[in-house]
Amino acid sequence: MRDDPLFYVILLALLAVVAILMTGIGGFAKGGEFNRKHGNRMMRWRIIAQAIAIALILLFIWLRSS
Repeated sequence: MRDDPLFYVILLALLAVVAILMTGIGGFAKGGEFNRKHGNRMMRWRIIAQAIAIALILLFIWLRSS
């Protein structure tokens, strides 16, 4: 599994989701101008990144089962 390059792409996508989520949570906790300006944008990016990560995971499972 670790010799498959798609596995590392999935890990990168998951790390991107976590980074976006932590930035969004941090901005929400801090509040202020950053949250007002970027709060909704961060959540949209998170949803898009999660959709990409899920699609990659499903692709990986489909390719491994074939």
